[in-house]
Amino acid sequence: MCQSKPSHKLLILILASLLCTGPTIAQTGIPRNNPRVTFENSERVHSLIRAGNLYLSLQDALALAIENNLDIELQRFSLPIGDMDLLRAKGGGITRGLNYTLAEVPVGVGGPLSPVVTNPATSGRATAGSSVATNALELGVLGEPQDNLSMQGTVPQSNGTAVPIFDPAIVGQLNWTHQTTPQTNSVITGTNSLISNTTLANAGIQQGFASGAQVGLNFNNNRQSANSLRSGYNPYTGSSLGLTATQPLLRGFGSSLNRRYIRIAGNQQKITTLLFRQQLIATVYGVIRLYTDFVALYEDEKVKQETVTLAEKLLSDTKAQVEEGTLAQVELTRSNAQVFSTRQDLINARGLRQEQEAILKNVLTRTGNGDPEVRTARIIPTDALVIPEKDDIRPIEDLITDALADRPDLGQARLEIDNSRIGLQGAKNATLPEVDLVGVMQNNGLAGTANPLLANPDLTYSGGYGSALGQVFARNYPTYGIGVQVTLPIHNRIAEADLARDELQVKQSEIRLRQFENQARLEVEDALIAIGRARASYEAAAQARALQQESLEAEQSKFAVGASTSFFVIQYESLLSQAKSTEVAAKSSYVKARAALQRATGSILDENHISFAAAVKGR
Repeated sequence: MCQSKPSHKLLILILASLLCTGPTIAQTGIPRNNPRVTFENSERVHSLIRAGNLYLSLQDALALAIENNLDIELQRFSLPIGDMDLLRAKGGGITRGLNYTLAEVPVGVGGPLSPVVTNPATSGRATAGSSVATNALELGVLGEPQDNLSMQGTVPQSNGTAVPIFDPAIVGQLNWTHQTTPQTNSVITGTNSLISNTTLANAGIQQGFASGAQVGLNFNNNRQSANSLRSGYNPYTGSSLGLTATQPLLRGFGSSLNRRYIRIAGNQQKITTLLFRQQLIATVYGVIRLYTDFVALYEDEKVKQETVTLAEKLLSDTKAQVEEGTLAQVELTRSNAQVFSTRQDLINARGLRQEQEAILKNVLTRTGNGDPEVRTARIIPTDALVIPEKDDIRPIEDLITDALADRPDLGQARLEIDNSRIGLQGAKNATLPEVDLVGVMQNNGLAGTANPLLANPDLTYSGGYGSALGQVFARNYPTYGIGVQVTLPIHNRIAEADLARDELQVKQSEIRLRQFENQARLEVEDALIAIGRARASYEAAAQARALQQESLEAEQSKFAVGASTSFFVIQYESLLSQAKSTEVAAKSSYVKARAALQRATGSILDENHISFAAAVKGR
């Protein structure tokens, strides 16, 4: 009764072959080219170090930042994340979202006379402009400020109506059951203990479509043998091939609705590019600012060294005149005090330059100061701070137009609002009732061995597994069905509240976009004002430095013939030192103001000859 049949084995082999194809199909389309993480500095870093010095131009600094800066590298990995979200959405999944947080380059210690890390010395200082350096860490000049550019912050929109899974899935079941059941009445089965062996081998494929339809094709098979004396066929095999389809008519209906996550993911893919560009702009601007301040501090250190040299010469001249008796002893004391005061200024200037140097190295390398060769190398800037003869700046209206069109943060904000409006489609649809059209079509077949114990066995279904399949494909025993399934929420308050909140969030995003646009206009105008102020300050500082130089030379001539005292010479030396530092600071302010204008208009990459495509590749 329970003997095995070749058709039984064939049935199992068919199902096994279908299931084995599953892993191969499931892997189709999954990218495997994930970028590799490396924390080694680029070769350019060591190629610029010669004899213990790191000779650095601004273009070299920008190239090092693009190759090594970890903030840029972090955003570089966001680009394939956008691709993965698009792939997920094409399969019917919800996008997982993006990280909109960008990092700014550390503030640094600033340029000469910067109030960031210096406090005016108390009264009694011998040199005008003397300062006492404070702790850079306490003043927050080492940390990286962060900015979240998300239009919605940490509050996402509702998911709305669920989207069908577009990726087809093969499902299968292979099961064997041995069952012994005591019988209270032997009339039905002919035995008081029914023993049966049942084998199930089912397979199917399911898929969702953009219209919202869910379709399943199922191929079911079962074989049963039992010790029943009353069964017409024993053993017997049953097969069926069925198609079921469910099509939403209201909630969940429509290609535009069900493909909304693909459109959202497509926009997010663009947003990842804009976020990378924005991080690149922020880092390039920060490197220009840090490098400019470093050059200014480097030049200011030279100014302080020249002031020390002047003070030492004055001390030597004063000492000679005191020994000759042409000057009082108090003049020697004043000259000595001036030497120590200028040395203090030099120590402070050198310390600020060293702090800025450490910050700059950390921004331009992957290992920071962990590389001994980089840590011990002294940066020698090869570019000087140059002020052009005239400002070639376009009208503010044109600059603002460029800023509104080219800035990546504004482009990203507009795409986010577009995504919010796309998401509203799902929230609105979720407020509709569920009305689904359901259809079923199935062909059935049955075959087995006629029970010889019966007096007149029915041979209609006599045969093997092939006979059952023949009945299925000949559609001898079809089943059809169609119907409508309705679910009507009484209140549906969750969906209505989600829709109302999402509409409010879209309006908030529109307001924030206007804030971003106003901020862009303000940044352009502020940069123009800063450029004008810096140029005027530089021109005044240059004239003041020249006049102070003449005044000092005149006073030194008078001192040489005994017509002046060290007190006045010290004053003029201090004023000249301050004038030189002011001139350096003014040049630094001008260069940084030009960079700020380039950033405000979104043109800083082009202005500094940076290829976006090369930056994406880390070159």
